[in-house]
Amino acid sequence: MFDQPHQPRSVSLEVLRAEADDELSVLIEARLRHGEDPWDFMEVLPSVDELVVMTIRHERLDLAGITHPSAAQNYEMLRQIALDHPPLVETVWRLLGRPPHRIWDSSSPAEAS
Repeated sequence: MFDQPHQPRSVSLEVLRAEADDELSVLIEARLRHGEDPWDFMEVLPSVDELVVMTIRHERLDLAGITHPSAAQNYEMLRQIALDHPPLVETVWRLLGRPPHRIWDSSSPAEAS
């Protein structure tokens, strides 16, 4: 299933990080404009690299036609992202080792909806 090269977009990691940084800035600004206290939400927002990993994962799920990945499919997909993008290895393994308490976590049941 994941034997073929995974290159949904031929975009550099730097570009993906810049896009993720922009997206994170928009999320923060929107929450601030709604009067939320940064002390209440900053720790639950994903990091730039977490956003990059989740973006790559989402693109690959779309390409594979998978809407609700199994735990094994999710693990293999994230593992492949780590192999394809060595600077993201720490982030991938951190995501794999973390309990799915955030809605955007890759293994969170809420993401499947």
